[in-house]
Amino acid sequence: MGGGDMPRFGRMISSADLQLIALALIAEQPRHGYEIIKVLEEKTEGIYSPSPGMIYPTLTYLEEADYVSAQAEGAKKSYTITESGRAHLAKNREHVDALLEQLAAVGKKAARLRRHFERTDDQSVPPLVKAALDNLRDIAAQQIDRDPSAETRIVEMLARLADELRKA
Repeated sequence: MGGGDMPRFGRMISSADLQLIALALIAEQPRHGYEIIKVLEEKTEGIYSPSPGMIYPTLTYLEEADYVSAQAEGAKKSYTITESGRAHLAKNREHVDALLEQLAAVGKKAARLRRHFERTDDQSVPPLVKAALDNLRDIAAQQIDRDPSAETRIVEMLARLADELRKA
């Protein structure tokens, strides 16, 4: 893992971490290598997408370690977790769960930043209003990160404010 609260990505993610992540995804359901790449890309909103040159050696290792078995489906292989793979995953469950949580957190942060930058490109909004909206967006996102149930309260507050602005 990298420094701070963010996992390392790209070539910096350890092969052991990628092995555990791939094994956890295969435990959810049998998967092809390409599916694992796509799931990781989706979980991180495109921030992390391991290359085939990383995934396929990982899958080969997992198969050689008897953690997964492979079934040929045409030109593709579908990987299924084995009993020894389940045992290995259970021994490392806390670590793999932390990795998956960090990947999800990175995805949320990436989505939030994407939304932020998509909205700040609007040149028709005066700079002071844009700054106030950015501040409001950041505070709302922080509140929802701390307490997901705050979303309803925030939406209600914003709806009231929008009504007031309409009447002004």
